[in-house]
This record gives sequence, structure tokens and C-alpha cells, in this order.
Amino acid sequence: MEVHGRIAGSSNATLLVTCRLGDDELMAVYKPHRGERPLWDFPGGLFRREVAAYVLSEDLGWGLVPETVERAEGPFGEGSVQRYVPEDGASHYFTLRDDPQWHATLKRLCAFDVVANNADRKSGHVLLAEDRLWAIDNGLCFNEEDKLRTVIWDFGGEPIPPDDAAALERLKSDGPTPRLCELLTPPELAALADRAAWLVHLAALPELVDDGGWPPYPWPLV
Repeated sequence: MEVHGRIAGSSNATLLVTCRLGDDELMAVYKPHRGERPLWDFPGGLFRREVAAYVLSEDLGWGLVPETVERAEGPFGEGSVQRYVPEDGASHYFTLRDDPQWHATLKRLCAFDVVANNADRKSGHVLLAEDRLWAIDNGLCFNEEDKLRTVIWDFGGEPIPPDDAAALERLKSDGPTPRLCELLTPPELAALADRAAWLVHLAALPELVDDGGWPPYPWPLV
């Protein structure tokens, strides 16, 4: 793994790298554990939550998160490594939400963030790359306490599409996969299952409720 430099604007160490194996090489984003800023409401090891978000997305069959793996050894120690997606540099949720061609994916991402309990879904974490949408920066997910903070509230009250509802029903009935169980704690896994069951029962995307408690939006918004 060759480190090229730090990606600007990240609160934690987020490094652009090239990974090589023989003649093959791949641009990636490396987030070492050593570079994480301590948080009062999340334990250390946010990089594992990045991996868990990818695993959950794949378990659901939704393909929302670029390929992400845990790497035990890297230039700065253990961390997550995510395939770099060459986004257009201008698009984000607020520029994409009014285009009907992206509504199905954005609704799916909304449901994903509810189940994953994403506490930091900024507009800039939704990328247009490779003629599709991707969701990045998923480290603040899977807390056992309700901490949903997202900019994706525009589809609140709309029914969950049948294919997405079926995927959530499978998660509810089968439970988290063994790989996800390796990455999260038992209380976090139980909360994940509860959120999936709640969303299946609701049968619709949640609507914004600001009761003056936990803020429903991240900051900054983009």
C-alpha cells in the first residue's frame, strides 16, 4: 500500500492510497485506527463500522457502499480500506434529490441509514460515480442508542419499495450474518435487528420528527 496523502476536510485521518498485488493496482481510501479522533458517544475502532456498513449493504443486496475491507497491517497500522470511486466532484444529495432517476436509490439509502443508525449522513457523503450513487463515510453507524442524523428526510412517509421491504424482512427473520457479528457487539447487533423489525412494521420511510432532543440533521449539512 502506497500512501499519497491525506484527503482534505476529514476529521479523522483519511488517506488516499494505491494498493498493489503483482501487476494489479487499485486506488483506495485508507482509514487507520491510529488516526481516529476520540468521541464521547462512540468507542474507538470506527474503521470496523466502515467495514460493517459495507457488509450490511451487501447482505441486503443493495450495493450502496464501495468495497471495504479490514486490513490488519498498513503503513499506519490496522484500519479500513475502501475502493476509491471517481466521483464527479460536484454532485451530492442536495443536487441529486430532485432528479427522479435517483429516487429509488435514495429511498434505499434512507432505509439503510435507518437500519444502520447512521449518525452522520451528510449530503457530501452521497457520491455520483460510475453512473450510479454511492454512500461513503459510514464510520458513525451501528450505535446501540438511537442516533440517526441524516439529510435524507425528503421521502418520509413514502412506502418502502417491495424489493427493499423483502430484504429488510430477511434481515429481520434471519438476523445479522456471521461476518457482521464479528464486527459489532451483541447490544449493537440486537439494536440493528430491532430497527429492521421496526422498519418492516412501519412499511414506510420515517418522517422527520424534531422533538428538541437528539438533532435530526448532521453538521455541517454538506
